[in-house]
Amino acid sequence: MIEWYLPHMPLLIHPLLRGQASQGGNNGENRGKLNKVHIENQFSKLESSDRFYTGNSKNHFYLNNDDHPGLSLVSNHLTGSNHNSWSRAMTMALIAKNKMCFVDGSISKPTIDEPSHNLWLQCNNMVMSWILNSLSKEIAESVMYIDNAVEMWLDLRDRFS
Repeated sequence: MIEWYLPHMPLLIHPLLRGQASQGGNNGENRGKLNKVHIENQFSKLESSDRFYTGNSKNHFYLNNDDHPGLSLVSNHLTGSNHNSWSRAMTMALIAKNKMCFVDGSISKPTIDEPSHNLWLQCNNMVMSWILNSLSKEIAESVMYIDNAVEMWLDLRDRFS
């Protein structure tokens, strides 16, 4: 849904704010319109109260525009004998991206009916892609079909550390 608050400046409305547009003001001409201050106030409330709002870089579900499945987080691929240095480099990169929780198990997979389920799937698959991109071809093929980043991380640790 797009609301206009300046002639040539569209503003995408977060799903939790969509009902706000119909509330309008006291006079008829403002009904159905949102002003910029109202939008900014509502978004600041969302950032502090809605733990699934992904526009906040402190949120574990946040993905930057530069984050993509082909991204290589470390320069040295895991070949087997270099697990300790590879693991340290990956840990630092995942902490910097605020995604270590997907490999250390501190965020568990939500049930399918929880609101965060799709966000978790998206981030978990992104982290698994980053891990796969940091492995030698042979090792990547051996963990390709593991379903979550925690299991993939633990499998690599158990085999190579």
